[in-house]
Amino acid sequence: MLSNKVSLLSESLTIAITTKAKKMAAAGVDVVSLSAGEPDFDTPRKIKEAAIAAINGGSGGKYTPVAGGMEVLKAVAQKLKRDNGLDYTPDQIITNVGAKHSLFNVFQCLLNEGDEVIIGSPFWVTYPEIVKFSGGVPLIVETKAENKFKLTADEVRAVLTPKTRALVLNSPSNPCGGVYTREELKAIGEVLKGTDVYVVSDEIYEKLTYVGEFVATASVSEDLFKRTVTINGLSKCGAMPGWRFGYTACVDAELNAAMRKLQSQSTSNISSIVQAGAVPALLGEIEEDVAYMRGEFEKRRDFATEAVNAIDGLSVVKPDGAFYLFVDCSAVERDSVKFCNALLDEAKVACVPGVGFGKDGFFRISYACSIENLKEGIGRIAKFVAGYGK
Repeated sequence: MLSNKVSLLSESLTIAITTKAKKMAAAGVDVVSLSAGEPDFDTPRKIKEAAIAAINGGSGGKYTPVAGGMEVLKAVAQKLKRDNGLDYTPDQIITNVGAKHSLFNVFQCLLNEGDEVIIGSPFWVTYPEIVKFSGGVPLIVETKAENKFKLTADEVRAVLTPKTRALVLNSPSNPCGGVYTREELKAIGEVLKGTDVYVVSDEIYEKLTYVGEFVATASVSEDLFKRTVTINGLSKCGAMPGWRFGYTACVDAELNAAMRKLQSQSTSNISSIVQAGAVPALLGEIEEDVAYMRGEFEKRRDFATEAVNAIDGLSVVKPDGAFYLFVDCSAVERDSVKFCNALLDEAKVACVPGVGFGKDGFFRISYACSIENLKEGIGRIAKFVAGYGK
């Protein structure tokens, strides 16, 4: 008999759809995958060279301290200072096996049974699952398209209770691409003043911002700096998804100690070779690569948004960041699982059902693929929608 905790978990629809599409492709089916949340660009050369040097130098296979070696911790601190104006010391930073691991550590250490965590919907599929596994209660707040699916200060205020332990913010967001402005974050911060609520700020897509500036939550005020756990990594903006490099940064000494203790009894340190590869990325040595990727993603965003909105029955709010479109298909089909399964089976296009992100009647397209695949995939979607139910 399995544990009650693991029975609470749902399988990631993103991974499920991507796995099904890969099996079909392996069987020779001409599948266009618009489901995966990983860049299609190769890992930058300087990252590879640093990892290879660590291997050849003989130090790459050794244990490091649980939180990471001093070189990578200092590099994270420099990145946060340079890019975000944030002053963290190495002992306030912990490297993890991807940002998903970072989130797992945070909620395992923060939550007791019944603690509430505010999460805006649509949300990344993993947020409520980790909260539930950690004994918490996801408090899902429906956001509005006119706000680009971002939580507002009033919406946060309306659901705050004495049981509220944390608020999750994701900017730029998956799946909607919303980017919080300084004013929006400041207003949310004002609502939280005088409470013991932590802000868990997932900023994994920060360098893939196309409109305005990216603002780190912890940089907005001294109060937010003290209550924010910054989550970031290199899977998206460093084109290192399979390397699994994430990190947390916060000034709460008790929480940092707890996360180190937990990690010491689970993964221990992350791969020392990955740490070495991450250093040049964190020090800003791949900014040309990042700028190129951002430029290509922006071109794809512009094309895909226009192409999808031209399909009768579908609509999408143009995202300001990340590399997804969250498409409203409710005029065609409200059951997003049914829609996406039929789309894959009949049109051979893989997209992710919106219900996994907390909003049925929508589906997610990833434009982290070639423009040719994007054109082909959206073309197939247009034909599929035109004939759906007929």
